[in-house]
Amino acid sequence: MEHFFIHTLLGSVILIILKTLALLVPVLVGVAYLTWLERKVLAAIMLRKGPNVVGPFGLLQPFADAVKMIFKETIIPAKANRVLFFVAPILVFTLSLFAWAVIPVNDGWAVANLNIGILYLLAISSLGVYGTLLAGWASNSKYSLLGAMRATAQMISYEVSIGLVIVSVLLLVGSANMNDIVLAQKHVWFFLPMFPMFIIFFISCLAETNRPPFDFSVGESELVAGFFVEYSSMAFGLFFLAEYGNMILMSAITSIIFLGGWLPPFDCVPFSWIPAPFWMIIKVLFCLFCFIWVRSAFPRYRYDQLMRLGWKIFLPFSLIWVVLTAAFVMVTGVGIYGGAG
Repeated sequence: MEHFFIHTLLGSVILIILKTLALLVPVLVGVAYLTWLERKVLAAIMLRKGPNVVGPFGLLQPFADAVKMIFKETIIPAKANRVLFFVAPILVFTLSLFAWAVIPVNDGWAVANLNIGILYLLAISSLGVYGTLLAGWASNSKYSLLGAMRATAQMISYEVSIGLVIVSVLLLVGSANMNDIVLAQKHVWFFLPMFPMFIIFFISCLAETNRPPFDFSVGESELVAGFFVEYSSMAFGLFFLAEYGNMILMSAITSIIFLGGWLPPFDCVPFSWIPAPFWMIIKVLFCLFCFIWVRSAFPRYRYDQLMRLGWKIFLPFSLIWVVLTAAFVMVTGVGIYGGAG
């Protein structure tokens, strides 16, 4: 009996490890090649060539960048807190990977199919603030500290809007399980009946990931490079990877909450012939393209404009939408898509 229990436990652990690798390896490769994709898309928009020297079509450029990062010298400021200086990038990068545990790419295909998957994501994204704040404080630089304070205020402000958008979705679905949210969109994707909240969510994702036009924490004109100005070598590389990893994560969350996840746009031939994970990948790539397109199309906001947008426009609108959604669910007794009211 004891041996049976040990073998069962060992088999479960091995299965979890394999499922984790099956998810994280493609994500890490995707993070590397997202840098290539961004350069190519920006180059096409600006009528340039982009990466085209290292390998065919510049496909080996991410590997060249990785080698450069690994072999560059790591420089630590003289009066920096050495422990926290290295803990910060590791924390930021690790948290960007932990969030993938509850992301399903097909029906039931998740490392951990939690009933509170959305709450897990919110908790992980909230912890990411600590890595940014630690990096700015531990560097012992006024520029990095100002950048960290900016990034922290920005992330907290827009997490409020993201949370309210997610609450309105949960009211309709009646479940916090990511798998259930996708299945609730079998007939109509949520971005149609909730289009204003979809727009708010996407803009908030741009602010949450410090992407243009909301990249104030790394404002070169006034903060040199923001909270990671003192970082070099692979320590800087971890921040770089975490940013692009968060872009893919937010694109995946957007796809699950509003674009039907792995579901095809129409449940008929030839759409049903395409495997479900490919629909998820296509939607994530579309969202990533929008991230990149916004960077090239819109100028950077002022910081006071960013705060005004979050607190005076997004927050009141989201609150009103949540109240109206809750009232609708209470009156009808059930959510639009069958969730318990």
